[in-house]
Amino acid sequence: MRILITGGAGFIGSHLAERCIASGHTVTVLDNLSTGSLSNITGLLSQYPDRFHFVEGSVEEEPLVESLVAQHDRIYHLASVVGVKRVMAEPLATVSEGLRGTENVLKAAAALERPTLVASTSEVYGRALDYLDPEGKERLSEESPLLIGSPAKHRWVYAITKLAKEALAISYHRQKGSPFVIVRFFNTVGPRQSPAYGMVIPNLVQAAIFHRPLPVYGTGKQRRSFLHVKDAVEAIYRLLIEPPREPWGEIFNLGNPMEISIIELAERIKALTGSPSPIELIPYEVSYGKGFEDMQRRTPDITKIKTWLGWEPRFSLDDILKEVISHVTLAS
Repeated sequence: MRILITGGAGFIGSHLAERCIASGHTVTVLDNLSTGSLSNITGLLSQYPDRFHFVEGSVEEEPLVESLVAQHDRIYHLASVVGVKRVMAEPLATVSEGLRGTENVLKAAAALERPTLVASTSEVYGRALDYLDPEGKERLSEESPLLIGSPAKHRWVYAITKLAKEALAISYHRQKGSPFVIVRFFNTVGPRQSPAYGMVIPNLVQAAIFHRPLPVYGTGKQRRSFLHVKDAVEAIYRLLIEPPREPWGEIFNLGNPMEISIIELAERIKALTGSPSPIELIPYEVSYGKGFEDMQRRTPDITKIKTWLGWEPRFSLDDILKEVISHVTLAS
């Protein structure tokens, strides 16, 4: 197949490109390099000049998107502003790239009936578990209520934009029968993830290796789950390229249901690196500004995707941490 990956020079996109190339497909990456990096795909460019192609450009460029979609059989729409820090600093780019770019991709894909996977995020659930499950026993299913805060709180601009992207994809499917599917990623991590935009594991690992204080925001009691990028890529590859049945119009959680508090995560990274660094609790407002809101739990129920694909995570949290530690150590 000929596969187009928007945002394919980014963290998840570059790993997906490798998976597709390894399976014999031809891949084109469209990326404006705002958060992606050529270094993520240099190996593919040199090793597979006939089957791997890079186009520097934006999903906001409608003629370019139309041309590329027409040349490909499957579309992965991963392009997005990433990281809480960048979302807080660039709300206009978050909304513009998210909405205008997604409209361009989906409009072109719908016109040609190209099967398309749209990347969304667990952020769309907002603080659902905090309010609906204060005892911490439940996980978020695709049918869970969404409790997002006001757009006046910059934290929620990203979630609102992603939810609008979902609504657009679902509307195309319902009205035009477009073959679109949505995936909500829950904290995908692994080698090549940049610490530049507030990603928690790369930041903590770098701090531990270089003997800097490990930054933990808020109380550190907030709980998260983490999925290895290889597990995430395998799921989205199969969902669009080799689905056992058509997933069009469906929404899938994609994550690991095992959760850990951020303070425990920092302690585990200290132990695995042997770092003498202290853990430093930092108030949210110091890094993100006054009025920043966070959720205490964000843990997925993955029953649906397990039922559809027979998929579940293979890599443990320690597997993830050891690989990230090795990657950061070799790169430093």
